[in-house]
Amino acid sequence: MGRVLFGSLSLCLVLLVTTSIQAAVVREFPPLEQFQRLENPNQRVVPLADEVNYRLPNETIPVEYDITLTTNVHTGDTHFTGVVGITVSVLTSTPNIVVHARQLENFTVTAQQLNVENAELHTLQTSYEAEREFLTLSKDGLTFAADTTWLVTINYEGNLRTDNGGFYLSTYETDEGETKYLATTQFESTDARHAFPCYDEPSKRANFTITIKHDPSYNAISNMPVNEATSSSGVTSFQKTVNMPSYLVAFIVSQFVYTEGEFNQLTQRVYSREGTLGDQEWALTNGMLVEKRLSDYFGVPFQLPKLDQAGIPDFAAGAMENWGLATYREEYLLYNSENSTINTQTNIATVEAHEDAHMWFGDLVAIEWWSYLWLKEGFATLFENLAVDLAYPEWDIFQTFHAGSYQSALVYDASATARPMSYFIQKPSEIALLYDSVSYAKAGSVLNMWRHAITNKVFQRGLHNYLVDNKYTAANPTKLFEGIAKAAVEENYAVPATIAEMMGSWTDQGGVPVLTVTRNYENGSFTIRQDTYTNDKDYTNDKLWYVPVNYADASNPDFRNTEATEYLLKQREITVNAGLDNANWLLLNKKQVFYYRVNYDETNWQLLIDFLLARPHKIAPENRAQLINDLYRFATSGRTSHSTLLQLLTYLPKEDQYSPWSAANTVITLINRYLSGDASYSNFQFYVSHLVSDQFDKFGVQDLSGEQHLVKYTRNILINIACLAGVESCLSETTAKLEALVDQGTVIEPNLQSQVYCNGLKKADDRVYNFVFNKLINSSDQAERRLLISSLGCSQSTTQLEKFLNTSIDDSLRGQESITVLSAVYSRGEVGLLAAIDFLDKNWETYGELNSGFGGVNPLYSDILGISAYAVSSDQQQALQNLVEKVKDSEYVPTTLQTSVDANFKANNDWLTANKEPLVSWMTGFRTGGSSALSASLLATVLCFLAAKLF
Repeated sequence: MGRVLFGSLSLCLVLLVTTSIQAAVVREFPPLEQFQRLENPNQRVVPLADEVNYRLPNETIPVEYDITLTTNVHTGDTHFTGVVGITVSVLTSTPNIVVHARQLENFTVTAQQLNVENAELHTLQTSYEAEREFLTLSKDGLTFAADTTWLVTINYEGNLRTDNGGFYLSTYETDEGETKYLATTQFESTDARHAFPCYDEPSKRANFTITIKHDPSYNAISNMPVNEATSSSGVTSFQKTVNMPSYLVAFIVSQFVYTEGEFNQLTQRVYSREGTLGDQEWALTNGMLVEKRLSDYFGVPFQLPKLDQAGIPDFAAGAMENWGLATYREEYLLYNSENSTINTQTNIATVEAHEDAHMWFGDLVAIEWWSYLWLKEGFATLFENLAVDLAYPEWDIFQTFHAGSYQSALVYDASATARPMSYFIQKPSEIALLYDSVSYAKAGSVLNMWRHAITNKVFQRGLHNYLVDNKYTAANPTKLFEGIAKAAVEENYAVPATIAEMMGSWTDQGGVPVLTVTRNYENGSFTIRQDTYTNDKDYTNDKLWYVPVNYADASNPDFRNTEATEYLLKQREITVNAGLDNANWLLLNKKQVFYYRVNYDETNWQLLIDFLLARPHKIAPENRAQLINDLYRFATSGRTSHSTLLQLLTYLPKEDQYSPWSAANTVITLINRYLSGDASYSNFQFYVSHLVSDQFDKFGVQDLSGEQHLVKYTRNILINIACLAGVESCLSETTAKLEALVDQGTVIEPNLQSQVYCNGLKKADDRVYNFVFNKLINSSDQAERRLLISSLGCSQSTTQLEKFLNTSIDDSLRGQESITVLSAVYSRGEVGLLAAIDFLDKNWETYGELNSGFGGVNPLYSDILGISAYAVSSDQQQALQNLVEKVKDSEYVPTTLQTSVDANFKANNDWLTANKEPLVSWMTGFRTGGSSALSASLLATVLCFLAAKLF
């Protein structure tokens, strides 16, 4: 039978050969700003000699803190007082002790040497340097001698902040309409110094004893359990912490309520505001199970006597891994079994797993400095998925990882100036910039790559070694590499180079490789070449990586074993003598676990397309998604023809899995943004309708109980694509569901609300729109509010959008919500984009005054940049340029605004120049049936189908 198959597939190849079309420029949305330095960051981990050093002097280190804070937050009063006693060990003789402080005042300081009888109590002078936030403590004639220990006591005052950073004020309303106040913390990365003077660097670990004085009607929680012996009414003292960095300290003064459970010999609680007690169960249950899975995987138990999770009404970050008291936005902690969506449930599971993973990576083992932020955030990103996969294997959560974090990392890394994972920084403003796709998504993807390449067994043991060998210290990447290398020896696992060389090639240089596979169809071998992938196909550099490789082919379509079978050992090119039949397709990177893109010769692409059209489910869904994502990037950067991409997508009527449809949704949405105003737009809709109709009919617009987890995600994508394509049944069914809600009160299934609201509001009258608008205003569920904000931006009525846009500045929304309104509007098409520009034209000064939260970019600047990425026509660009002219000299935007906007305009124009004509031409041919390439493709499909039947 092999011969019959060989002949049939050879005929398929002849029929399906297509010619390449012009090169193109890829454009991602929204714009991703890369970080650049004049020097090579790979060669620097310490400041240059002539640079100001923002690191604390190393003459002294903290041993222990005793902190007492007094607050009257129950009245809304922001003033607080504090006393901190720092036990200081002197390493090198010095006349000064230097600590950090931010926005604190009225210091009085004393110092007394310990372990000395009748030691004098010295009153110290203070001086403050605002730029580095150094509080210097000294006394004329006093030297702190080496190898001595001192108790430094600082009295001070401060005010609760209102930007969700440091020690800050939050509020909420009870069901009775009463405003309640609370004080809470967010210290990462440099805000512990706002609550108390301290050595605010991650490597300067110490023990903390915390006491909070508050109104007796309030309660206080912190990292450790309450010390009942030293607490009383209105005074809550906590047990001494283990040795830990200052940024992980946390405390909350509130009237929160909680539920409690115990599992794996660990007590856990979930705290949140009054009225939400019934929404805590999922977070509590999930938290207990995830902690068990993590402690088992690491072989290292959780180190504290309790673990709390708290939902905060005002929270700028998504969540924070304070050791023993993790904090969250409410939408990432509270789940209502009747009204919440599968997306909310999944978010809670993964975000909670992310923070729990930090209890080991970042807490138990800290990072030496923020230059190695990836060393904790990369692991948390990996384990937010792996821990959930271990807890709920039926969810198949790694499909969402590959569709989300993995793909976002690849897009972000496709720049010639992409920064490395380990990256030199000093200032707090520089530290803030490292919280990006590289530290999270790329680092998680790279770590996951090595987990598969060297086997999970070796990787798991390596992490155990790293945690045990470095617990209660601060580590750097070398320590990680040593732990994994040790595991390889322990497991008798041979590696082709040192772990430090292999993994270091990914951590110490930016960018991502593309592997170009060229097959020799005469002898069955194939050549793999690695180059740096950028959006410019003509860009070259000398970067090389240690690249793990594995592959499947038509004769052995087994995707289960993802261990590396070949390596490019920092080589440009290798040849693999695989003995492949020339009629067999070849596919590298099984299950898309390795971090790179893969391009093939034209013949192999066609073999893959033929097989997808006939038997797509023989290839792993992650790889089907990979083919779609990679081909879009290759086609729009001139590496492959557009017809190859568009032909491959024609297999989608047989696709029923989440990750391939997520990839297809990305491609379709990107193309739609450019073609939506084109005269031939109906041909694009016809093509997309052909791709989606069969599966849309199969999945429907009804949420069914008992479905596999990702089915609900897939249905939502199909609804969005079908409605975008103008599929009549999609438009009519979503509109009918929304009208039934408005007219009869028929509840929309939670998992369909986003799709029904958005698509139903596109042509809704004011009565329907106002109904949804009022749901937003009256809702106290943060996850529902986020969904409604996103949906209200779908309207195509300028009047309705004007009403919605005004909520960003009229106090209708919480501060963290206000800055999300514009993007919900301008990203939904030309009507919304022009409405957003008009709104900013009239209100730019008021909008510029909005609080973006601690460390955030001014929303006026970020939204103008966002709009510029979506402005694809000359009219749209001119309207935005008029706004830029008005605001570019204001205090709200940097001087680089015009340059950044121009760069986005150029990228959009270049994309249209390179991609519009070939895409429109092919899709027009698809609709009319007049394209020779299309006719060949259809004929080939029939013949391939017959060949498969014969086989």
